Amino acid sequence: MGEGSGYGKVILFNEHFVVYGIPAIASAIGSKTIARVDKTEGTGWTIKDERPETPGYKKNKMDHQNDSIERILKAAGIDVNQTPINIYLGGDLKAASGVGASAASCAAIARALSVQFNLGFSDERVNEIAYEGEKGYHGTPSGIDNTAATFGGLIWFKRGDPSFIKRLALKQPVEIVMGNTGVVANTKAAVAGVKERKENEPEKYDKIFDEAKELAQKARSALEVHDLQTVGQLMNKNHELLQQIEVSSQDLDFLVKLARDNGAHGAKMTGGGLGGYMVALTPGKEVQEKVAQAMEKEGFEALITKIGV
Repeated sequence: MGEGSGYGKVILFNEHFVVYGIPAIASAIGSKTIARVDKTEGTGWTIKDERPETPGYKKNKMDHQNDSIERILKAAGIDVNQTPINIYLGGDLKAASGVGASAASCAAIARALSVQFNLGFSDERVNEIAYEGEKGYHGTPSGIDNTAATFGGLIWFKRGDPSFIKRLALKQPVEIVMGNTGVVANTKAAVAGVKERKENEPEKYDKIFDEAKELAQKARSALEVHDLQTVGQLMNKNHELLQQIEVSSQDLDFLVKLARDNGAHGAKMTGGGLGGYMVALTPGKEVQEKVAQAMEKEGFEALITKIGV
């Protein structure tokens, strides 16, 4: 049996903008997806998905998942008609929108295939295969999710051909809270909506995108000197920009305000938007617990974790 893992992730700055070549900053979080692959009888492949989930997520994403696995197998050069396989997914990362669940599973499956078939994939090759798998979920993925899922740590990412990836150093991991709206989001639809609105209102969107580009540079500088107050303020500003391109939601905005009101340095939506998760910067256990409890009191689920792991 081959086993592999992939990190969950949080995008701290510039989801959606990253699709258009604007730098983004993402971090792995402390939760992972584990994949196991073993050979079986018959033909083709089967999957047993035992990841914890936001209700309805796995059913909603089943067609995407099937497409993704076919792409992964093709990219990895595995012919399941010759060598049929079972795939198992588990781990402590919730299958939900906004935490890089699909990318974590793609990286984990790629690694498990490498072990099972003695393919010797490097992390770079795992990342390439995970990116192919992400196409099944997102159509035209930016590449940031699979990069964080594969490599871990804090990442500066600029999409291109090839994409530019730089590991950023945090003095130490920092506590965050990720609030789950419980809404399963359609990332493909969110990305397509931004594209359409950008084409229809180029002047408005060009201005917003220029602000996002400038903000990324400021955020990187603040993270590198561990100026968490400034990082939080910039997260707040980034959320405003994401609201302006219409990818936030009422629940996300509610959780963002709730986190700020309870002492978070900053908070914003994270991931594709229109549901899924938001993230609050909560350095120190005391603030982290207070923010998480406030979310849970309002009936939302809170993920307590760290960035820079």
